[in-house]
Amino acid sequence: MTDGTATGTPYAEDVEVIRVSTGEYAIAQYPQVLMTLALGSCVGVALWDPGLRRGGLAHVMLPTPSDGGRTGSLMRFASEVIPEMAGALVQHTSGRRLVAKIAGGAAMFRGDSRLAGVGDRNLEEVRKQLLLLRIPILAEDTGGSHARTVELHLDTGVMVVRSYKFGIKEL
Repeated sequence: MTDGTATGTPYAEDVEVIRVSTGEYAIAQYPQVLMTLALGSCVGVALWDPGLRRGGLAHVMLPTPSDGGRTGSLMRFASEVIPEMAGALVQHTSGRRLVAKIAGGAAMFRGDSRLAGVGDRNLEEVRKQLLLLRIPILAEDTGGSHARTVELHLDTGVMVVRSYKFGIKEL
């Protein structure tokens, strides 16, 4: 049996959990589950096609390249990864069925003026990119000052959000 050890959630034998690291995204199809850990000021962006039970999950680190320099992967930026991930999903569908759920964007760096507000700026850019792509946001668990781990279950489109502070939520 595959075990989601980061969450302690047991999965059926035929379920593969794909972990998405900071500044990356992944595309998968049911029966796979996408997971990203420790979203603080970062934002987890889930795109899901209910007809195909296929989706993607991105771990957005910063809003745009101007916020974090031009070195490293562009997939860590909301302005780059959301259109890229949506494009990869649209290759397999009309794209009109895509819906989004988001989590994260917490205020984790209140004392550091260089980083203060990065969670809010991430959320603003994520929402902007989804609006530009005409992908509706169906649910979100954002803001606050706590970290989250999220899972996207591709059979139902449910995003499970876990935090030490608030326990488990389903979006």
